[in-house]
Amino acid sequence: MEIEIGKGKRGRRAYGFDDIAIVPSRRTRDPEDIDISWQVGEWRFGLPMLASAMDGVVDVKTAIALGKLGGLGVLNLEGIQTRYDNPDEALEKIASFSKEEATRGLQEVYKESIKPELIGERVREIKSAGVVAAASLTPQRVEQYYKGALDAGLDILIIQGTVVSAEHVSSQVKPLDLNQFIASLDIPVFVGGCCSYATALHLMRTGAFGVLVGVGPGAACTTRQVLGLGVPQATAIADAAAARSRHLDETGKYVQVIADGGMRTGGDIAKAIACGADAVMIGSPIARAQEAPGRGYHWGMATFHPELPRGTRVKAGVRLPLKQILTGPAIENDGTLNLFGALRTSMATCGYENIKAFQKAELMVAPSLKTEGKVLQQEQGVGMG
Repeated sequence: MEIEIGKGKRGRRAYGFDDIAIVPSRRTRDPEDIDISWQVGEWRFGLPMLASAMDGVVDVKTAIALGKLGGLGVLNLEGIQTRYDNPDEALEKIASFSKEEATRGLQEVYKESIKPELIGERVREIKSAGVVAAASLTPQRVEQYYKGALDAGLDILIIQGTVVSAEHVSSQVKPLDLNQFIASLDIPVFVGGCCSYATALHLMRTGAFGVLVGVGPGAACTTRQVLGLGVPQATAIADAAAARSRHLDETGKYVQVIADGGMRTGGDIAKAIACGADAVMIGSPIARAQEAPGRGYHWGMATFHPELPRGTRVKAGVRLPLKQILTGPAIENDGTLNLFGALRTSMATCGYENIKAFQKAELMVAPSLKTEGKVLQQEQGVGMG
């Protein structure tokens, strides 16, 4: 239903994760019987997750650790890891900046040019550990750098920007032809971000294996304030899932929907799946891990843009090992640990045996979900407070 914004403009009401609740069904299941695995081409991952291609989240070591835990780390091939032979020095420098220095300091650090030879080297390092190698390039640079990554054995390519469309118009440069480019590759290609039904559908029609859904919801992203655009994640994911259904009817091809950003707790991840996502891409929860390269800091891919930064460096804090954040055990009660144990328990409590089934869960608009009866928690700053 559209709401009148003014006499000359109407708009749909959109919902974020905090606005909705998953409704338990008539059935419950044993958590040990729940399958949360995720299939990508020939690979099956024990956890339905990708770690964001951000320099404070994924480096070679973290990608390997994630792969061994059953997830997928995505390396940013235009970031610190491919600009510096010794990325640790640059990461230490970024962590040393004061809050006031951070944005300008990041711009200086990222002035260093991308070294094509490091692209292949980083991919080979991940592959040598026996895990799936996934990496990200922007639409503007993918044609320039992808061959080095493929030659090194890249398994999955993510073409990622703040907003990626299937029809980029430019009078200055020749735009990337996504249809032609994706068709030329023999590996799965994910494309994003997007946040609407129409854009998701058009990206699916390019032949993409999956689409990333999310414009501006991430903890380190300022796109929504700088550019004034975006759609709350619950609505964006549900719209993309509807586009997936239409594309499936039209072509018989199932395209993965990846919820990208805006998820902090296991409950957020469960809601993303219930809205229609096949898997989630998370950044800030991983940035808090002891193994994360950011030294307790997290920043977005556009934070260091030389003309119009659309991100900020945020302090995530160093907490616990990556395994404990992803699969427990939890020693806190706020939902930020054992994220995928929480997903499994949510699915079991609602009676859904796998991800595809959970996508059909009943949802309700529930703006009081986090506040109803929680006065003492809020007063004391514990639990949901």
